[in-house]
Amino acid sequence: MTTRVCIKKTLASGNRRFNLDVSFSSRGYYTILSGPSGAGKSLTLRCIAGIETPDSGRIEIAERVLFDSENRINVPVREREIGYLFQDYALFPHLNVADNVGFGLKKMLRPLSMEDKRKVSELLEIFGLKEMAESLPRDLSGGQRQRVALARALVNHPSVLLLDEPFSALDHSLREKMRAELKAVQARFNIPVILISHEPADMRAFEGDIVEYSGKGAVHKTSGSGIRLFSSSGYSTEAPCHKIHS
Repeated sequence: MTTRVCIKKTLASGNRRFNLDVSFSSRGYYTILSGPSGAGKSLTLRCIAGIETPDSGRIEIAERVLFDSENRINVPVREREIGYLFQDYALFPHLNVADNVGFGLKKMLRPLSMEDKRKVSELLEIFGLKEMAESLPRDLSGGQRQRVALARALVNHPSVLLLDEPFSALDHSLREKMRAELKAVQARFNIPVILISHEPADMRAFEGDIVEYSGKGAVHKTSGSGIRLFSSSGYSTEAPCHKIHS
């Protein structure tokens, strides 16, 4: 399962400009984006998901090209087959657990089909949420809210799961448990995971390929699987786009 990302994106607001220039390739099931706040990690995830459009470059997940500026490819968000767990989980406060999980299956205002209801029920069972199906997010613990968000991200059987600092909102006592649960989810669904984390414990737990961001230039790390990865914010010194997909 190969992930290749080589993109450039400039954001401007008033006199402020931010230039994202990132290039990495990973063949593992876990890819960890690490580095200081404001270096472009979340922006990278949004570009992979299609929420943001890069100015140039190429994004390829599991041999499927999602974006290629040279060939004018830009797959719409809903067709990218990506599950996204936001840092604050982004649950709908007025919807109960079952409706939050099934939201991505809804087509306009039509009710869910019997098959879609079965998918929701199966995920509620997998994540231990069946007894809370009618509960609202405000009545759930932090760990339960994360399970709801994970179930919602997986309901459409995505080809990759994006996690933006998935454990930052949890108490330290819950983080170890949720790491184990995420590993179980990955194994069950056999899905590659790209996550943002500053925690050394996450890097030890997931033994993934590490992509380190730096606002001052390129930072290299040798990953757990022996793949040498590269990423930078500001400029690149190797792994240009024309090589990363050759």
